[in-house]
Amino acid sequence: MIFITAKFQVLPEHADRWPQIAGEFTRATRAEPGCLWFDWSRGLDDPTEYVLVEAFRDDEAGAAHVQSAHFRTAQETLPRHLVRTPRIVSTTVDQDGWSELGEMAVE
Repeated sequence: MIFITAKFQVLPEHADRWPQIAGEFTRATRAEPGCLWFDWSRGLDDPTEYVLVEAFRDDEAGAAHVQSAHFRTAQETLPRHLVRTPRIVSTTVDQDGWSELGEMAVE
């Protein structure tokens, strides 16, 4: 799978509304057949920072995502709400979903 984490530094005046601003993009991406997950978290130390954790089944699914109409729309509309270009970590992982965190096993 392709595993991606991206940090979005949102302008302070848009930070509280970011889930709504990115809402259509999020819903459309989650509906893609190759999307495994697409989840946002808001920073605890910096409420203007949102972290996106996303995964796609394979290279084909990742390519379909960045070639989609909703991705192009997001490229046009989301940057105006940001302080800077998002930072990203992207890698291919040899698995197809989440594993258990054994060090914190729940009995």
